[in-house]
Amino acid sequence: MPDTTSAYGRLESLFHKIHNLTHLAAMAHWDSATMMPPGGSEARGQALAEISSLINERVGSQETGELIEQADAVRSSLSDWQQANLCEMRREWFNASSVSPELVRAHALASSRCENAWRKLRGENNWADFEPLLSEVIALTREQAAMRSAASGLPPYDALLNLYEPGQSSDNINRVFAQLKAFLPAFVKQTVQEQKGDDLIRPAGSFPVEKQKALALELMKAIGFDFNHGRLDTSHHPFCGGVPEDVRITTRYAENDFSESLMGVLHESGHAKYEQGLPREWLSQPVGKARSMGIHESQSLFQEMQVCRSHAFLRFSGPLMKARLGNSETPDACWEADNLHRLYNRVQPGYIRVNADEASYPLHVILRYELEKALVEGSLEVRDIPEAWDEKMQNYLGLSTRDNYKDGCMQDIHWTHGMLGYFPTYTLGAMNAAQLFRAAHEAIADLDELISRGSFDVLNQWQSKAIWSWGSYWSIDELMRQASGEALNPKHFIHHLQQRFSPR
Repeated sequence: MPDTTSAYGRLESLFHKIHNLTHLAAMAHWDSATMMPPGGSEARGQALAEISSLINERVGSQETGELIEQADAVRSSLSDWQQANLCEMRREWFNASSVSPELVRAHALASSRCENAWRKLRGENNWADFEPLLSEVIALTREQAAMRSAASGLPPYDALLNLYEPGQSSDNINRVFAQLKAFLPAFVKQTVQEQKGDDLIRPAGSFPVEKQKALALELMKAIGFDFNHGRLDTSHHPFCGGVPEDVRITTRYAENDFSESLMGVLHESGHAKYEQGLPREWLSQPVGKARSMGIHESQSLFQEMQVCRSHAFLRFSGPLMKARLGNSETPDACWEADNLHRLYNRVQPGYIRVNADEASYPLHVILRYELEKALVEGSLEVRDIPEAWDEKMQNYLGLSTRDNYKDGCMQDIHWTHGMLGYFPTYTLGAMNAAQLFRAAHEAIADLDELISRGSFDVLNQWQSKAIWSWGSYWSIDELMRQASGEALNPKHFIHHLQQRFSPR
């Protein structure tokens, strides 16, 4: 236990209390997305706004800043982990002190109203009633961006981006995304053409939700999800939430297509395993948190895209799918690894980001990144989002979303929360995942064979040693260098796509 009379010890005690408050807020948010009756939304929004304001006020207080300065003056007396923790405490204090508690509360209330309305209005394709609610959230997000920009000296969008990806800049994202924009559109078109001749056997019939869930639970257990510290539920939008000691993941089911829920579960399980693998002795401290959302997304895409859509994994999981979901309408050959690999690696541009294939997915992210950056900078207004969205969808994916708001600009939950600056982390994560999986293959000679046998302990141990157990000890670039030998390099993702979708 730290000396609670020292400045550093008092800081650890404070952030332990903040962790407990965050725990309660996370559970309240999970409940609002899964179990809460509609009539509870206003009161829940008020409660969550109150706790967000309280956390911001405590973390960003003058007293906390003074304690950080006092602890920094005797930094040499701290251990390496304590010094790293102090750096993360300073980052959290700066983020909290850059905006007023009043703005945090107003933003939380507007976000709650917008999200709860979105759950109904999206299904109705009702942009007209959604627009003013989103406009309020965006206006408050712009205020936050301006305050954070003034405090940090960063451009407004970068000030938001750094909440999710510390040290990242839009200039760097523009450079990286430019490489993908130069490669992906032609690659997607070429792959679509090449796959037209594939002989596919698709699962037929209806797949009851209870059977889909049973398969999901079986595979979650196989890949190492700890059910003593987590659970699976249903929500409008799949997510991973909670805290490392109690991770909550959700999915949504379609009885005519079990792949949507299954791959969603495996994706969220990657997030959950990262949370469950964070350094236990530091869980209540900032240094014990996940490094960034780009690293977090790398772990979910490592699980879903790199592992679970691989031929090796489908050799293992195919028989389990057949046992749980097989029926008289689907021939046995459907469940063979070659067929499943062709099914689960189709390149087919579509409207919905969360259902997108691995090659076209980054184009969905780039679209959102460009629009949200324009929203923050003021060159795009909320009322103009549908038209701008449709134009970019046609340019990047060859699809029109004109008057189709539910499958266009209303499909995601992120902007309802004012989470602008978040979307780039999805594709940063995809690139990190490809780079890390290459490193895992180099470290584990028989990795494909282990996966095909349903043996994931060695791979989980590698991920723990490379990523999970470090929490936020290293910077993003240093974490990637330690794990893979270099900072993020887009060439590994491009090479992965070329290998996975090469002509067969």
